[in-house]
Amino acid sequence: MSQDERPNIILIITDQQRYETIRALGYEYMDTPNLDRLFNEGVTFSQCHITAPSCAPSRASLFTGTYPHTTGILKNADSWKKSWVSDLSDSGYYCVNVGKMHTMPMETKLGFHERYVVENKDRYLEERYYYDEWDKALHARGLVKQQRELYRLRPDYAERMGAFKWELPEDMQSDMFVGNTATWWLDSKPKPDGPLFMEIGFPGPHPPFDPTDRFIEKYKGKKLPLPKIKREDIDGQPDAFQKLREHNMEVDHDSVVHLDDPSEEQLQRLWEYYLANVSMIDEKVGEILESLEKGGYLDNSVVLFTSDHGEALGEHGHIQKWTMYDCITRVPLVAWSPSRFKGGRTVDGLCQLMDIGPTILDLAEVEKPEWMEAETLIPALAGDAFEGRPFVIAEHGRDGLLRTVDFVTMIRTKDWKLVEFLDEPFGQLFDLVNDPAEEVNLWDDPQHAAKKAELSRKIGSFRVRSGYQTRSLWEDVR
Repeated sequence: MSQDERPNIILIITDQQRYETIRALGYEYMDTPNLDRLFNEGVTFSQCHITAPSCAPSRASLFTGTYPHTTGILKNADSWKKSWVSDLSDSGYYCVNVGKMHTMPMETKLGFHERYVVENKDRYLEERYYYDEWDKALHARGLVKQQRELYRLRPDYAERMGAFKWELPEDMQSDMFVGNTATWWLDSKPKPDGPLFMEIGFPGPHPPFDPTDRFIEKYKGKKLPLPKIKREDIDGQPDAFQKLREHNMEVDHDSVVHLDDPSEEQLQRLWEYYLANVSMIDEKVGEILESLEKGGYLDNSVVLFTSDHGEALGEHGHIQKWTMYDCITRVPLVAWSPSRFKGGRTVDGLCQLMDIGPTILDLAEVEKPEWMEAETLIPALAGDAFEGRPFVIAEHGRDGLLRTVDFVTMIRTKDWKLVEFLDEPFGQLFDLVNDPAEEVNLWDDPQHAAKKAELSRKIGSFRVRSGYQTRSLWEDVR
């Protein structure tokens, strides 16, 4: 056996999970005992923001350490084939992926020794007929996956906003299947000769929102923070986001038919099913921790838990992602390793989801490339002074949802947020101190023109700095 004492690194990523979905973070309506353990005993980052409000560009940024405009992966289904996982592999880590990564092509190695690919529950926008490990298991059991064509046959399809009970055997629900596959690997495979890097990608709580009865019961009738949809908020949104709402009411992406004015009953069911999906994942996280302990991994492990972006759930009159509100850009992030870091701490400085990358490289004693724009979180984990970033950035390109603009950029400081649309006269400006709910758009307010101009200049300077820092990535074309 190797004497390599570097830590095992377990990175758990959910898909589309809001920050307000973990009891230990102060949300008493949640039932998440296993995630509570990680957040109570680990180091929590309370202001972690994504770099893109959809799956593939966000994940590509995380696994490269550069922004979407540098990766060139600006929307789902853009080609993505490289990551820092190769650097871990080259350094002696045994690298395993179980579940979702959202690479394109979906089976791209990306540096992993083993991949057990499970992708979106609904795949209309990418490789629609891709046959992943979950499909194979369903087929082997003689089961037909719950999917959009079948949901559409329901008389109440257009009223449920993507909330459908999972009616097949519970172990065949996608999050259950991914969790079970991860524990199967940990329980059955020989321990590698060297440290383990395992990425576990849960497909949920991304829609369709499909928990089983026993998890729905945890939230049935519970008082939940349902959004109060305000028409003045919607009317004040930029044209691109107005068109996004309209498109989501016309096209049933991910089996979700969005409603212009959902009832309280419909919102209650939407939230109940979504949160129940989170609790399903929580149960599997607990089993993964048990398998890590049984297999002799846990004492020398760092466990990181996060999500690729959030979910609107009716907030601001929207469903799913693609906007730049905090309910989309802010995600939970915790690093748990009681033998390495003093736990029970919360770090409030701004950071980006992609900062996980150089943090993992530092833990693995692998040198970070000079072009990497992500910043290590090791000082915060070590308890050193950590002010965080002066601002965070998120970006997205034109796609099937943001169909009327070519590019959108968000800059967020501790107190302010600006959202710019390329070559468009409209945008968003929010005073996060006086308007934390982001309901009053100050873009056209002359009293805040100076702040708007200041933040816009910061975006321009950021792009110049980014281009300069990543210039070596283009050396092979010169």
